[in-house]
Amino acid sequence: MSNEATQDSRTTNGLLVVVSSPSGGGKGTLIDRVLKTVPGISYSVSFTTRAPRVTEQNGREYFFVDRSTFEQMIERGEFLEWADVYGQLYGTSAKQVERERAAGHDIILEIDVQGAASIRRKISDAVSIFILPPSSELLRNRLRARGTDSAEALDKRLRGAPSEVEQYRNFQYVILNDDINRASHQLASVIYSERARRERQEVSLRHVLEDFGVGPADLAGTRSSNNGVNE
Repeated sequence: MSNEATQDSRTTNGLLVVVSSPSGGGKGTLIDRVLKTVPGISYSVSFTTRAPRVTEQNGREYFFVDRSTFEQMIERGEFLEWADVYGQLYGTSAKQVERERAAGHDIILEIDVQGAASIRRKISDAVSIFILPPSSELLRNRLRARGTDSAEALDKRLRGAPSEVEQYRNFQYVILNDDINRASHQLASVIYSERARRERQEVSLRHVLEDFGVGPADLAGTRSSNNGVNE
């Protein structure tokens, strides 16, 4: 089950990057690398009802809350999206995302495929990226090596992996996580490329355009009026 709050989407907002993968697909590791190498992007810390793992800290990987608190937050409309994933609740703070984007700051979300679908329905300019593990065997080995799930929970995740992988077709970008260095560079490249899109830069480049006597609205019209003729 997945639900989401309503939010307007404007291309002048900061970039919203949604990264998803099956559990154990390596999205967290890739995001950590990008946060260290790509300036000007922050991480949206989700809320969850699951217990923290040994290496996790409250407020860093997640905000860990009990189910009652989470359900109260749902009733108050505090989540941009939330989902029930294998019996545990996960949600993205609407206030944090709205605040960061309104200030022109880029923000990256690490969420499951349910949450990504919710974001795509509500925010048209969100950038969606799917991290694809190189094989089902490697995914199985990663989950087992992690050692954080019971046998029953591990079995549920493995049985759900094919349906999660099938969702790759709904994402704008797919990154094969067969080499962590290449995959992290590719993720960073997607972010840089999206930042360079014309519609995302027209406001910040207004003074340059005006120096040439061109306004942001004129720029879009110029391309169509040229009819493909090279200058």
